[in-house]
Amino acid sequence: MRGPYPVLGTALRTSAEQAALVNGTLSAALEFDDVLSLMPGHPSAVVMAALCACDAALNADGHAVIEAYAVGVEAGARVAQALTLDHYKRGFHATGTVALFSAVAALARIERFSVETTQRAIGIAASFSSGLHGNFGTMTKPLHSGWAARNAVAAVTLARCGLTASPNIFETQGGYFDAYGSPSSDLAHVEGLFGNPWVFDEPGVTLKLFPCCYATHRGIDAMLQLKQELGVGPDDVERVICRVPPGGLIPLKFARPKTHFESLFSMPYALAVALLDGHPGLRSFKDGRVLASDVADALGIIEVTESETCVADHPDFASKSYGSRGEVQVEIRTRDGRSASRRVVIAPGHPDRAVTWDQARAKFLDCAQVAGLKEAPARNLFQRLQALESEPRFGALVAELTTP
Repeated sequence: MRGPYPVLGTALRTSAEQAALVNGTLSAALEFDDVLSLMPGHPSAVVMAALCACDAALNADGHAVIEAYAVGVEAGARVAQALTLDHYKRGFHATGTVALFSAVAALARIERFSVETTQRAIGIAASFSSGLHGNFGTMTKPLHSGWAARNAVAAVTLARCGLTASPNIFETQGGYFDAYGSPSSDLAHVEGLFGNPWVFDEPGVTLKLFPCCYATHRGIDAMLQLKQELGVGPDDVERVICRVPPGGLIPLKFARPKTHFESLFSMPYALAVALLDGHPGLRSFKDGRVLASDVADALGIIEVTESETCVADHPDFASKSYGSRGEVQVEIRTRDGRSASRRVVIAPGHPDRAVTWDQARAKFLDCAQVAGLKEAPARNLFQRLQALESEPRFGALVAELTTP
């Protein structure tokens, strides 16, 4: 379907809904997106894909877009907090079921919707909410992000055109919280905690340094530290033992992945490529790398288990998502009889170990290189993104993310 809205990284233009669908899916496909542990999910891919398919956002300045983005992430965070982690434990992927509301709120903000129109948009979107983490490790997992962005654009369009919906879809009998919540859900969080403080201030949003499931990142970090401490390469290591908290392997379903998508949700694979490749980048998670012989050999010496020892001294354990609760422990035993271990509580990229601009630039350039963009234009583009608040027209910057 032809239209005016860009598919990022290409010369394609399509309808608003299709552009949001494709851009949201592509933004999540590399598992290089953000992490909001309160959700737990990845709202930015959904919110920004929707904004890139919105005339009001494309014609706005960077400050207004940042404002809409912040409002959107805040709204989704508070809905998720009201639902509690039981929503995720039931099998829902909150990026699809909750970040949808982040995108609706961002679009409503940038379009300056009335309260009534915003209520209608939220009511419509609630009937679109979907996503199950049983599809992790498949192409459908990143589709959750694209589908949420597409559904947000559709809901806002329908609300603008006057389609009616329940104005109190969260509270009403048979509404969103009845269907998606649990006995622990508490709607008071939505209103009582909004902006008090803002989620970007507390607890903050994580930016991934490795292109794979966040639940693997503490293991990767421990592996990289141990390699440096022991001064070892892959041939020097006899055994790797990794322990994760109870429940820590729920999102990490694949002990021996066979595809790129499965490798993104595998702790043994993440440890293997960290051992073999050093800092794992996008090339560490390609199909050809997944089936390489050295990876198979490394997987043979890696043992990953859930352990109660990873709960110790973490009183807030039950309130954390699977990728951030407790600690992850990694031990390396070398062929010459040495051994060392590391325990990691906070993953790199977490607000308490925040990404630096240099790290963000390196991540951006890695993505640009894989996409075939030359380094000089990529560096210039990163500088403009870094100064987004002063960008006079967001659409002009989006155009730089497409090809002629």
